[in-house]
Amino acid sequence: MAVQPTHRQAISNPISAGIGQPAEAKELFGSDELLEFTLHANMKTLLKDRDDERNYHPATIHYRSNAGEAITVALKVRVRGKHRRDPSVCDFPPLLLNFPKTKVMHTVFAGANKVKLVTHCNSEKYVIREYLVYKLYNMLSDYSFRVRLCKVMYQDSEGRKSDEHMYAFLIEDEDDLAERSKGVILADELVIRMDATDDRAMAKLALFQYMIGNTDWSVPFRHNIRLLYLHTGSRPVPIPYDFDYTGIVMPPYAKPPPEIGITSVRQRLFRGYTFPDAVYQELVPYFNNRKTAIYAVYLECELLDRKYRKRTLKFLDEFYETINDPKDFERKIVRMGGQNEKRSVIIKGLD
Repeated sequence: MAVQPTHRQAISNPISAGIGQPAEAKELFGSDELLEFTLHANMKTLLKDRDDERNYHPATIHYRSNAGEAITVALKVRVRGKHRRDPSVCDFPPLLLNFPKTKVMHTVFAGANKVKLVTHCNSEKYVIREYLVYKLYNMLSDYSFRVRLCKVMYQDSEGRKSDEHMYAFLIEDEDDLAERSKGVILADELVIRMDATDDRAMAKLALFQYMIGNTDWSVPFRHNIRLLYLHTGSRPVPIPYDFDYTGIVMPPYAKPPPEIGITSVRQRLFRGYTFPDAVYQELVPYFNNRKTAIYAVYLECELLDRKYRKRTLKFLDEFYETINDPKDFERKIVRMGGQNEKRSVIIKGLD
């Protein structure tokens, strides 16, 4: 049985890890340029293989380098995910691209091994929305998953399925994130409570999740959270991912768990704990100083429709009104954090 750290306890040294700021991202995630490629595979067989014991399927990726050279990369692909793997939720599930490292040298995928591909599910507009949420958190923390927007041609090798040309995005592998951060991702088997993580990083994440309307996460259950251990004596840094179940993305299948008492993902609910006043006093200006850049993500993205842009800016307005109103902040954030720390809400599917 895993040992649960006590309140405010630092994690002992599970491995030797360096201290320092994140290193430069690899080429694949070091650019915001749209990456276009064709994924050629037996798509019908691949997309049907959604069981728990699903298999890898052979595939090739074709793209053109910046110099115009045609590049072909052999790889294996399988369906991944949990909820989005369900055919009643997504016609086209997310995929895991498994590259042989020795075969991708001198390509845009150099150094990559296993890379998540977030696909269009039932509509690519939600891909764009979720991609932008990752970019928002990149603005707030270097300890975050990098992403790369793609335009993918899905081509069936058997000719039994029509080509689909859709937006998607790639997510940095957690081992690569840990490597550039000079740390290590802690094993899920090590049970760690929210109050055993780094205060500032945890409070920032909790406020971010509140900003985007996300209740679909848990630190002790490692649900849509990874914990990054940086050096001996430090407490781990939480890193969020999977933002489809949020009020800011709002796909049709997104519904909050009934245990938490809200009926729509557009209803915000703070799920953090109590944090020191000094942390809040630092983080409110931190979010305020990035407000213009956060809004610019939506104002400048040409892939968003006008109605969604307007609705999202209003959603963000409501967040900023809350954190800058002392009474609202006390009621919705501070008091709720205290309640969360005193009670334990077990959400079905996480226990």
